[in-house]
Amino acid sequence: MAHIVILGAGTGGMPAAYELRAKIDKTHRITVVNALDYFQFVPSNPWVAVGWRQRSETTLEIRPHLAKKGIDFIGQRVDRIDAQGNAIELADGQRVDYDYLIITTGPKLAFEDVPGSGPIAGTTHSICTIDHAESTWADYQEFMQDPGPAIIGAMPGASCFGPAYEFAFIFNKDLQRRKLRNKVPMTFVTSEPYIGHMGLGGVGDSKGMLESDLRNNHIQWICNAKVTKVEPGKMFVTELGEDGQVKKEHELPFKFSMMLPAFKGVEAVAQVEGLCNPRGFVLIDEFQRSQKFRNIFSAGVCVAIPPVEVTPVPTGAPKTGYMIESMITAIVQNIAAELDGQPAEAKGTWNAICLADMGDTGAAFVALPQIPPRNVNWFKRGKWVHLAKVAFEKYFMYKMKHGTSEPLYEKHVLKALGIERLEK
Repeated sequence: MAHIVILGAGTGGMPAAYELRAKIDKTHRITVVNALDYFQFVPSNPWVAVGWRQRSETTLEIRPHLAKKGIDFIGQRVDRIDAQGNAIELADGQRVDYDYLIITTGPKLAFEDVPGSGPIAGTTHSICTIDHAESTWADYQEFMQDPGPAIIGAMPGASCFGPAYEFAFIFNKDLQRRKLRNKVPMTFVTSEPYIGHMGLGGVGDSKGMLESDLRNNHIQWICNAKVTKVEPGKMFVTELGEDGQVKKEHELPFKFSMMLPAFKGVEAVAQVEGLCNPRGFVLIDEFQRSQKFRNIFSAGVCVAIPPVEVTPVPTGAPKTGYMIESMITAIVQNIAAELDGQPAEAKGTWNAICLADMGDTGAAFVALPQIPPRNVNWFKRGKWVHLAKVAFEKYFMYKMKHGTSEPLYEKHVLKALGIERLEK
């Protein structure tokens, strides 16, 4: 009997547990370990931050849902991974042995990279967690009593730009509905070299379409933006040119700001010698396996993927939902194969697919493969994307509650986009 431990219970870890339970013999034990005792659907956080969703709609208690499937759960922070000894050590001193470890922790939010930024400093907001989104909503309600300039965007080193664009347009739409938009000058500040880069070198006509949307909604923008520090009510931004040289220095006043941070690996993972790159992301091979430890696999935001291209201000490559789903499926197939005495041969499909809500419309893109030149380079927008994102949220929460191992993207999202399959 093997013991498989899954570290992290987010959009990678929970599906991994369900898929494993459906795939491998019941004699093998599965344990999910997570610092929090609830699952949160992070893609809904932009809606939570403007009051369009409640916490109860986008979170659920983990333990009872895993228990129904015969999966163990430990609600503890992991302080150390003993990769040589095949064990993890928890905050309460408990030691848990494993035969296989799947790391799906997600990222550490590196607010410390920009002095004065982040919810702890109290200057800029975040939508990276449900707690951050609720804090944003609380401050937004106060802001509406005395509106003023707003700054939304992404910090240097950020890799997840989609939610920044989503929140900018959702924020814009909510203000319009409240008849307050005319009182809020908005600036989109991003480390991308151009609007619509998305950490992917652009997808289809993402540059032209998103520039048009920003322009039509009276949202100014600054690209190649290196935010150097934040003070209460003021953001300091160095704008670089294409040559990487300083083009302009900005001191931007604001009364409300949401800036996505750069990511790092969580400490317990990053401190394992030979497991990660200097930023703490897990180094994996084509089978999602650690390059050093053969019984450790990893998927999602916490894995190391090189940037698509060098940019004047550092940008990372995003890990979108379809990519994470394909990584998880590959891991499940590879562990199942090894348990049956077969070699691990399954590979994840590192293609990028995204549904981004924009208030009452939306944008969808498919980048296949992620790094250009591509076989599919597709970007479209319309109200149907907004409706698709709402439907996806509801179906994903259903999947987490009922423990279905059905692949969402392969069976539903690709079909809805008119794509029957993606090449591997």
